Amino acid sequence: MKRHAAVITFLMAMALGGLIAAGCAKKTPGLSLLVWEGYADSSYIHAFEESHHCKISAAYMGSSDELVAKLRGGSASNYDVISPSSDVATMIASSGLAAPLDLSKLPAYSQLSERLRSMPLVRMNGNVYGVPFTWGPNPLLYDTTFFPKTPESWAILWDPKLRGKISVWDELSTICMAAQLLGYDKPDPNHLYNLTDQELENVKKKLLELKPNIRKIWTTGGELTNLFENHEIVAAMGWPLMTNQLRKVNFPIGETIPKENTTGWIDHLMITAASEHKQLATEFLEYMIEAKTQKLVTDVTGYDPANSQAAQFMTGEQKKSLHLDNVDDYMTHIYFWQQYPRRDKYNEIWNEIKAAQ
Repeated sequence: MKRHAAVITFLMAMALGGLIAAGCAKKTPGLSLLVWEGYADSSYIHAFEESHHCKISAAYMGSSDELVAKLRGGSASNYDVISPSSDVATMIASSGLAAPLDLSKLPAYSQLSERLRSMPLVRMNGNVYGVPFTWGPNPLLYDTTFFPKTPESWAILWDPKLRGKISVWDELSTICMAAQLLGYDKPDPNHLYNLTDQELENVKKKLLELKPNIRKIWTTGGELTNLFENHEIVAAMGWPLMTNQLRKVNFPIGETIPKENTTGWIDHLMITAASEHKQLATEFLEYMIEAKTQKLVTDVTGYDPANSQAAQFMTGEQKKSLHLDNVDDYMTHIYFWQQYPRRDKYNEIWNEIKAAQ
């Protein structure tokens, strides 16, 4: 009888323990992110996990098209927070894929760059659907042992001496870069994002001429970093993130914005409409745009912070390297991504370029 009672007591204790565990899990869920590389680094994510007793998991995207494909393909419910760039942020905000934000729950929002906040990218029908997070260029990266002088132009990628020694990004920015060389950004840089059929054909021809020099078309930051480290390539369009990673391993990497200027991006953090953890996700957004966190994100990525107050935690050298001493002038050399009215046509041309032998 005692044994029977003990078994019942044990089972009741197990059931109670399960209910408590389930309750804790319900109170402290995890967050799932679909973001660019560098945006879920443990150096700053861990503190949020500790303070909110939750676990954050992240998947990384290699392009804006990959993000959109996953959201439209039925995977939206798998993610709570996403980091769309300025070329697709408007589409995501207007298509019901993101949840409107309650700015009263984001005290740090007022500290973000007024220029970035005032852009209409994520504003729809009186609602705001995202917070500016980081911004930066797509610079020319190069091996300084191969280039004794800083390359002045994107045209260097077409140099016959670089046969099989460069990489380009599997992204529409590669089309824009070739379009810049053809002068299609003059007099209006915004035209890069709405080229005519004939201009796109000319860009296609220009990029087909580049193919003998392409060792590989990269899709992830880690892939490009490895191409440099393994000495497979000596030049590529990249991100400041790769520059940071390569400098940390003492690779002789150089970074420059060529005379033609370059494309760039403003990344936002958004909460998906399908998220079941919107309160926790909102607290995560607030944490990520606070000045101290923004400084830590910059340490990892080399990207410019949306919260200019992050500068108070930086050295003079770091502020200078991020051009925070002359932000407005630096921005004039970056053609920030916009929504492509004919994105499908651009992708069609890009796919033809990649498939060509």
